[in-house]
Amino acid sequence: MTELKASIDLGTNTARLLIGFKEDEHTIRQVLLKRQITRLGGGFTRESGISPEAEARSLAAMQEFAGEILRHNVGKIRAVATSAVRDATNGAEFCRKVFDETGIQLQVISGEQEALFTLRGVLAGLDNKKGKFLVFDVGGGSTEYTLAEDSLPVFTRSLPLGVVRLTEGKSGPEAMTEKIRRELAALGGEMNRSAVDLGGTILVGTAGTATTLAAIHMEMTDYDYRLVNNHTMALADIEKIHARLLPLSPEERLKVKGLEKGREDLIVAGTLITINTMKHFGFNSLKISDFGQLEGLLLED
Repeated sequence: MTELKASIDLGTNTARLLIGFKEDEHTIRQVLLKRQITRLGGGFTRESGISPEAEARSLAAMQEFAGEILRHNVGKIRAVATSAVRDATNGAEFCRKVFDETGIQLQVISGEQEALFTLRGVLAGLDNKKGKFLVFDVGGGSTEYTLAEDSLPVFTRSLPLGVVRLTEGKSGPEAMTEKIRRELAALGGEMNRSAVDLGGTILVGTAGTATTLAAIHMEMTDYDYRLVNNHTMALADIEKIHARLLPLSPEERLKVKGLEKGREDLIVAGTLITINTMKHFGFNSLKISDFGQLEGLLLED
């Protein structure tokens, strides 16, 4: 029998677990997929790092994941932590607590490593892998941009743009937009200096913002990753969703089909990152990927 593997992606907003096995270099057989919005970056401060409340929520999720790993008799675990733990003054202490309480060893990875794992996962789920793709992964604390050609990365950068970081750190949509545009202008300048050519490139969005936009677009009552993966949206569709959500209170947004509880305040920041990315780089359509870092980790040997 094929040995089961587990991958864990502990992000700034969401903790996710995938149990399965690799059928070949690009294909995963999924046995279990779980996720919890723990908002690890909630209440984050430069001085104190991860807040006690966020730590408790995330430890509870990791304990549940450890139970699933034990029940499924998993042979190999790959667990990573990203922006919130990467930036926290108490990040190492948090990782020790996770290990002591669950036996799960978290590896804190860089933004560039995160982007490359995400690229491998995204490519595994694309219906057409030929050509050039600009993959962007909107996270809770950072957003990674990776240009790939013939499935190989040619440019990757991680920006300090995340939905939790923007929502808790900026006064409103105007301040968020100003920060997003400033970071994208710097990224565009760096791409120009590196002679990055986006001609003929397909824009692919992965992670919670992109999949939520797709679910809202399709008015999903029950989320189905098979319908979301490779779904394509026009810029006008995303702008229409933004215009609909912006005037609503977080509580009112939860009545919108496709919007998952825990994202009701964060979706505005994520949508602004998406819209401004498309406008800045001249994309009129966005392909959605339900695959990402979690799958990329499982594909690693």
